[in-house]
Amino acid sequence: MDNWREDRIGSAIRGENPLVMARMSTSFAVMGDTQFLPGYSLALVDRAGVGVLSDLPRAERLRYVDDVERLADAVEHACREHDEAFRRVNIEILGNSDPFLHAHVWPRYDWEPAELVRKPVWLYPASRWSDPRFAFSAVHLELRKQIARNLAASG
Repeated sequence: MDNWREDRIGSAIRGENPLVMARMSTSFAVMGDTQFLPGYSLALVDRAGVGVLSDLPRAERLRYVDDVERLADAVEHACREHDEAFRRVNIEILGNSDPFLHAHVWPRYDWEPAELVRKPVWLYPASRWSDPRFAFSAVHLELRKQIARNLAASG
């Protein structure tokens, strides 16, 4: 059932979001729906009604940013072990489509198309975002487990 996608935060709180890897201080670490860049993850704020970073009191903002850093570190280490072509992670807080606070952690790889490897991920063709070949699946479970292990070890 995909109705958890309609309320990603509520479903994470209720334990119904299958992409959740870990509960952190102020967020949930989740795998991205799409995995055209394997290891793509997000930090979803852990309560409804928080649309932007400035909606959080300063102390919680700092904890959220710390959660994002921990997730980025966990993704970096897992992806480096998983693929020798791993380059780095990109971290973005955009919020242009979804109305809740979330940060994107994008692993980047040397095997990406030359015209895109040094550009923002958002320049990838729209087909990459919706192509079922790139959807999170059993192929990504080991990488998901490694990211979750790295998170557990970090905090």
